[in-house]
Amino acid sequence: MLGIKELATFKTICLSLVLIIIMVLIISRNSQTIMRYMVGQEVDFKTADFSQTETLHFNIRYTKTDNENVELVANASEYAYNAVTDFFNSKPQEKTTIIVYPDTESLAHSFGWDKNQKAEGVYWAGSIRVISPDYWQEEVWVTGEYQLQAGPLVHEFAHLMVDEHTRGNYNRWWTEGIAQYVEKKITGFQFREPFSDNQKMMILPLNILNKEFDRDKGAIAYWQSLKIIEFIVDNYGEEKLFVIMDNLGQGDNIKQAITKSLNVNFKDWEISLYQALLQKN
Repeated sequence: MLGIKELATFKTICLSLVLIIIMVLIISRNSQTIMRYMVGQEVDFKTADFSQTETLHFNIRYTKTDNENVELVANASEYAYNAVTDFFNSKPQEKTTIIVYPDTESLAHSFGWDKNQKAEGVYWAGSIRVISPDYWQEEVWVTGEYQLQAGPLVHEFAHLMVDEHTRGNYNRWWTEGIAQYVEKKITGFQFREPFSDNQKMMILPLNILNKEFDRDKGAIAYWQSLKIIEFIVDNYGEEKLFVIMDNLGQGDNIKQAITKSLNVNFKDWEISLYQALLQKN
């Protein structure tokens, strides 16, 4: 009887392990969908008392502070949608939720960040969070059927499209570089270079670049990520950006995607990148 019990226990353990492996595979293949669902539920709960308006492609939630600004946000959002989807030549499958917070402190609080951590906009797991247009620093005006301030919407919606295109498989420097590149191309806006006349130029190795965005060298990380994208465009063509993202979407890491898409030795490519960045300044 003891042997039978041990055999049954062994079979149960094996079955449990198989089920765990299956669950891990299912979750890994659908991690983006699961994450978006979980974040969406959290957003719904935390913004239940916000006002809401809908446009053709967005659900916009806001507080009474922005009653008079919601039309500006709606127009800027639709402008961003049309311009960015034209660039990517693809569209999200669903409407995107945009949450407008009164200030940087309340936006930071929504993520559990320190209140002194300031951001005009953040893309996260399918939704976009921005501060009130009263505090947008980007003074770029786009003229169409109406004048509107582009603000952070083009940048953040570009992040969403990178997420869509790569199925959530991307490095921080890649999405920040693409978002800045798209924003510059559409609105003309770009951040100031982080090096003053008397400041020595610094290039961050790619293997640590991701870690520096929220640290002391954050300004350099943002600058360098844009320059990497521009380097690829200048030397291989803009279409290669989409080939790289296609390969990321198929599961390649960034080194594999660049190597395969550009037909290069990654180490040699990385050296040529650093040399080009140093020559430009």
